[in-house]
Amino acid sequence: MNRRDFIRSATVAAAGVLLGNPGRAAGAGFSVVRRPAGQRKFSSAAVEKTIRRVQGSLDNRELGWMFENCFPNTLDTTVNFALLNGQPDTYVITGDIDAMWLRDSSAQVWPYLPLMAEDPALQQLIAGVINRQTRCILKDSYANAFYRDEHQISQWQGDRTEMKPGVHERKWEIDSLCFPVRLAYGYWKTTGDSTPFNPAWQQAVRRILETFREQQRKHGPGPYRFQRNTEVATDTLAGGGYGRPARPVGLICSMFRPSDDATVFPYLVPSNFFAVASLRQAAEMVEQIQRDTDLAAQCRGLADEVERALQRYAVVTHEKFGRIYAYEVDAFGNAYCIDDGNVPSLLSLPYLSAVKPDDEIYLNTRRFVLSDNDPYYCQGRAASGPGGPHAGIGMIWPLGLTVQGLTSNDDDEIRRCLDTLRRTHAGTGFMHEAFDQDDPNRFTRPWFAWANTMFGEFILKVLAERPRLLT
Repeated sequence: MNRRDFIRSATVAAAGVLLGNPGRAAGAGFSVVRRPAGQRKFSSAAVEKTIRRVQGSLDNRELGWMFENCFPNTLDTTVNFALLNGQPDTYVITGDIDAMWLRDSSAQVWPYLPLMAEDPALQQLIAGVINRQTRCILKDSYANAFYRDEHQISQWQGDRTEMKPGVHERKWEIDSLCFPVRLAYGYWKTTGDSTPFNPAWQQAVRRILETFREQQRKHGPGPYRFQRNTEVATDTLAGGGYGRPARPVGLICSMFRPSDDATVFPYLVPSNFFAVASLRQAAEMVEQIQRDTDLAAQCRGLADEVERALQRYAVVTHEKFGRIYAYEVDAFGNAYCIDDGNVPSLLSLPYLSAVKPDDEIYLNTRRFVLSDNDPYYCQGRAASGPGGPHAGIGMIWPLGLTVQGLTSNDDDEIRRCLDTLRRTHAGTGFMHEAFDQDDPNRFTRPWFAWANTMFGEFILKVLAERPRLLT
């Protein structure tokens, strides 16, 4: 089943089928919905300890129950760990589809990084994600999702692009190459372990750099094109498979968004900001680990070029909010001013270390995307929050609410985000992709591990910095 069809068919009832039917009471009247211990894909002593600590610290029993369900969901349900040629290898599905997205798999294990020091097995699991991502990038740096079996033929084999065995889908998205760098950098900084960063990983960094340069399209459209026979306009590309035109100015084209929907204008601004941060992280790593000063200099040079182009072409003047970042531009003077509940988004830029939290243009942009001036910001009878084109008008993204809370310094705003997430899980105890602003019982994707784990990350951050908000 493909991602879009699953989203459309997801129902509340499916949550019980996918995640385990409610069983005995889990304290304070909440039913057990977490997968039973004997059926979990991976168990981490550090994660279980964290669950007990958090539940013991929260006065709000419902949030504690949700944390117990959500934070370990990636480990409980989506990871497959093994040794391959003596090295850790970890395949991570998104939840509802048996394929590994480079973006989702990175984001799903990211919140566990701080726990690696007390759990060597967890560290090995995350090293295995890095190792597999390296192989995926070297197989096809334009693909967004891969199979565990590197010889499996995709259901999308008929797409008019250069499909290879082992590739699930080949939608070119800048963030597909940024998220693995972010994970690698976070792993290295947390552990000091350079074992996963071998010559193959170094070659993957080189391939990331080459792909970004190709998609600057300074010398023509480059090697990537994509078309699909579909009734869904956002599942294929205009312009003979190359997308809409853009002026070559140093920005990087992204033909699809992190939602896997086609872009309107090729320069996806949040992803270009993310690329700048990722290139600088990659430069630091190859310079200090591999002593490859040439590759490091090339990464920094491209980061500087993209950053300059962003400041020139990504900023527009809004009549109400002043200078803001557009979501997409073409460098011909056209801009699309929205935001998306997925990540990377304009709202998420400080979370991704792509801009400083006090960046004046970001703060203006934040006010814009959290207002009714953003066509996809949702304000309904049940809740308000960030939405996006992928799930449609009036559909709020828990990921967006979580990012809003993670990037806020305002107690009232953080409390509102927490309360909205608590009130809108539709009794399932889990996060979803999106829910109806007027009726949270209408939601998409009952099994979406990234949103679950990231909710846990949000709870941990608030508990560490603002525990008074969790009463």
